[in-house]
Amino acid sequence: MKFRNLFTVTVIFICCFTVGMKSNLSKNFDRKRDLLLVQFDCKTDVDDLQSAAALVTLLNHPDYSDIQYHAVAGTYGIQDGLYVPPNSLFQLAFGDNWTDAHENVNAAVDEVMSVVIKTLDEKGDIWIADAGQSDFTAMLVRRLHSDLPGINTRKRIHVVQHSDWNEEVTSPEKLKFVKENADYHKIPDGNAVGNGTPGFRSPDYNKLMDILSDPGLRGIWQLAIDLSNQYNGKEGRYNNEAIAAGGLDFSDLSEVCWILGLQDIRDTEAFFEMFSN
Repeated sequence: MKFRNLFTVTVIFICCFTVGMKSNLSKNFDRKRDLLLVQFDCKTDVDDLQSAAALVTLLNHPDYSDIQYHAVAGTYGIQDGLYVPPNSLFQLAFGDNWTDAHENVNAAVDEVMSVVIKTLDEKGDIWIADAGQSDFTAMLVRRLHSDLPGINTRKRIHVVQHSDWNEEVTSPEKLKFVKENADYHKIPDGNAVGNGTPGFRSPDYNKLMDILSDPGLRGIWQLAIDLSNQYNGKEGRYNNEAIAAGGLDFSDLSEVCWILGLQDIRDTEAFFEMFSN
């Protein structure tokens, strides 16, 4: 009898714990309403260039071409080092669907806010892939509190971060603010394989141009690779060893994959098997 009671209590505890875990998970990305906002710091690692090329590769696929998105460049935090100018690549990859926060951060907040508010007004949520630091995200959330005080940012603004270093070089008060005022998710690092998110840092991967069939994507990737080689490790910038070895690094795309439910993609080769054609 004691064993049976203990068993019953244990089952109830496990069930309650499981339900509690599920209740803390955010809702799924709704491609009919939600906005995917991808923010690249571009300072000082060139992996943002290749992450941008990988993003447009994913969004070019027929299964994902209907996703509403906006890209932002220059969303860096307090790290030292020089900027990696991405403008020519972002213009080629995203057309007019991107914002330059490096040139004028306040004007960039105004521009991105117009896209964000439009989505919120149409009952959609904002999903931010912080492919860099969260300083710019903090500015957006503060503006929402000011301009739309009725919006519950803890439920409507979802932020995804994959990098410990990105958190370390975000202004501490701004990171704290984002964690307290948004639906913040820290996921496993996209530089590693087999940790629960895709691993997109691949020093030995060198067959990209052999498998890309779309000429537009080939041009975008060629420019991303050329710019990566031009700036990688130059003038004190971070030396990305995977790219220096002739491979690829688009590890920041792991956040987008998590948002879109593609976290089971294992690595670079699996990504291009899915999205290259």
